[in-house]
Amino acid sequence: MMMPAKLPDESLLRAELVKLLCEGQAHVTLEHALENLVPKHRSLRPGVGDLKSIWEILEHMRIAQRDILDYIRDPSYTSPTWPEGYWKALPEEVLYDVWMDTVEGFLDDREVLVDLANQADLTTPLPHTDGHTVLRELLLAADHNAYHLGQIVFVRKLLEGS
Repeated sequence: MMMPAKLPDESLLRAELVKLLCEGQAHVTLEHALENLVPKHRSLRPGVGDLKSIWEILEHMRIAQRDILDYIRDPSYTSPTWPEGYWKALPEEVLYDVWMDTVEGFLDDREVLVDLANQADLTTPLPHTDGHTVLRELLLAADHNAYHLGQIVFVRKLLEGS
């Protein structure tokens, strides 16, 4: 007879969620992926298939992460229209202020997700959803971010020629 899996201690689960959101573990962190990025590479597309620029990917990550956060916190929230609400048009050049707004917006919202991981009721379904929990939404955010971090690393390698 198979025994049910033992659920982890709640504090352990919360710590693992924070690691998943911020520390990379099986993938690079955002901070590492963007470290020493040449400013002109922010807005360059690598010219392979329909790959986006690093800014486009990061801006998409920021928008999607905010979408998840707003979905958790606001019962009347309506998500943007797909795909145009999640993918912004690429400016000719991503200036420093635009870049920093994207980076800081992503990091600020990620910190709010960390606060939720540390403090929210993780397993009670959110009343305004079809049974979705904060835990589900945090895992969704971490999974989505990890996927696109891989794209950023790949695009960066193509742009840097390595």
